[in-house]
Amino acid sequence: MKHLLPALSLAVAFMMSFAARAAEPVGMDMQAGPPAPVAHAADALRPPLLLTGQRADVQDLSGRWTYSKDYYRTGLTDINGWVAKSRMQRHRDVDVAAEESKPGTGFFEFDLDRGPAMQIPGAWNAAEPELRWYDGLIWFQRRFDVAAPRAGERSFLRFEAVNYRAHVYLNGKEVGRHEGGFTPFVLEVTDALRANGNRLVVGVDSRHDAQSIPGEITDWDLYGGITRPVTLIRTPATFIDDATLRLTDAGRLVGSLQLNGAQAANAPVSVQIAALGLKAQATTDARGEARFDIPAPATLKRWSPESPQLYAVRFAAGSDAVTDRMGFRTLAVKGADILLNGQPITLRGVSLHEEELGANPARRLNEPAARALLTEVKQGLHGNYVRLSHYPHSETLLRAADELGLLVWSEIPVYWTVDWDNPAVLLKARRMQAETIYRDRNRAALALWSVGNETPVADNRTRFHAALAATVRALDPGRLVSAALLVEREGDTIRIADPLLPHLDVMAVNTYAGWYGDDRLDDLARLRWALPTDKPLIVSEFGADALAGHHDLGEPPRKWSEEFQAAYYRATLQMLERIPNLRGLSPWVLKDFRSPRREHPVFQNGWNRKGLISETGQRKLAFQLLADHYRGLPR
Repeated sequence: MKHLLPALSLAVAFMMSFAARAAEPVGMDMQAGPPAPVAHAADALRPPLLLTGQRADVQDLSGRWTYSKDYYRTGLTDINGWVAKSRMQRHRDVDVAAEESKPGTGFFEFDLDRGPAMQIPGAWNAAEPELRWYDGLIWFQRRFDVAAPRAGERSFLRFEAVNYRAHVYLNGKEVGRHEGGFTPFVLEVTDALRANGNRLVVGVDSRHDAQSIPGEITDWDLYGGITRPVTLIRTPATFIDDATLRLTDAGRLVGSLQLNGAQAANAPVSVQIAALGLKAQATTDARGEARFDIPAPATLKRWSPESPQLYAVRFAAGSDAVTDRMGFRTLAVKGADILLNGQPITLRGVSLHEEELGANPARRLNEPAARALLTEVKQGLHGNYVRLSHYPHSETLLRAADELGLLVWSEIPVYWTVDWDNPAVLLKARRMQAETIYRDRNRAALALWSVGNETPVADNRTRFHAALAATVRALDPGRLVSAALLVEREGDTIRIADPLLPHLDVMAVNTYAGWYGDDRLDDLARLRWALPTDKPLIVSEFGADALAGHHDLGEPPRKWSEEFQAAYYRATLQMLERIPNLRGLSPWVLKDFRSPRREHPVFQNGWNRKGLISETGQRKLAFQLLADHYRGLPR
């Protein structure tokens, strides 16, 4: 790590230049008020109230939500930028039918109580044919009751993901906003909640622009809606806001616990792992944080893909307690090797988009759907690793990877090009990185944080990524940093010429020679990889399209056929075996996925067909070829 320090110092300085603005509460309007004082880099980005683990008092708000389309955003603003007309403000706490029965001249142009309904969580694109390509604002409403609050109790809404911008109202009062389609946010609603007939309204705007992350054009379906669960969480007045524990190379369990509330300072707290006979106590400091540093018991079994041991870990403080299932392992880089629990490991994996199996995916990744995908990787491909592309995936998927024993690459959607010179965009990206780190840092499966994919080399872009890498190291020093890089081609020689390399622990490249470009499959044997050898390399993408069931027995087979895809894999794997520091593969991609860029009327019809299985789960010939390759690799 010593060679990273000069570049890292520059990145930290760049990062901290926006620290004051970063301290504004996540989930609220970015203009909500002056920033809080910044104690250190981690505090600057810490998402407040990001509750973790399992709690006793959680109300699931999944189910049928009514909705109202608002393509011209009349519920937010009127013509000429004026305030929206009251008759169009969907967030109002009003019984429209009752008001309409009264005499008078007023009228309404909405009624969420009598509107159509769809299942939440789930993208609206799969709900109705008329919404398949809808891109804009839709208002959602959920009515619910709650049990009578106990004295001093606090209440929070937790949204696991809303794509892309969310405007949240409870009983007519705006309680918060959030931008970013793949990370959780939590809003306190203690003062807005009532016992009966609560009216939760969420305006969801799916449109992306030059300042969004990702931008307007991607190679996947951006979807729209409340795509992950919404819960109401009730806590004591002072509660456990965040807690973490990890194993160090020195054989110690270190971690922290953060309290939130008026009695957060100088409070006794504890951590317990009953299966190991371990219990430790600590006292919070003036900021409500306590730290743990405990010798790991000799009986502790380290998590690995071969033995994904998880323990029930209980954090307690006063009347509050949080339980999480956690595994413990170490991860490091030494020269060209990735070390898991001190031993070199080769990552045998595949890339994956967050779409469940089926002809009409809705990004509804419940536990059975997540396990169906990951079982194809673990058992079908004999894999030990999955690259979750190109954004933070569902927490359910991460927990399933923990259970099944699959190492995970997690990425934020700094994809292709963003507005590199805009400080607000950098702040947005760093917030996304922080939100997913705080959510997932207790997952033993999570091994690599990626700070971007296929971004063009330039000074402003490199500064942007360096700041993201520094953010990761400040918030989660126990994991590795990578990015999927572009390569340069000079004749038959392939190189990486990227100034971002000093900021990364693991190099990663995407290559499609033999599919894109003029190379024939026979030409791949001539290609030479002239890469640095002082770091491990992951080939993060390679692939070719094939329509499941389409065959060509010619010699050579034609593109779009299963035979060509299999031949492409065979030639590419043989080419990549010559790279001395190759330590991982995640071909593109496990499953065919939606992509509006892909519109061949015979072979694509809005699907990227590089999957090893079809959207409904039909295995293609290349699936077995890759499975045989992985099975033959040394363990």
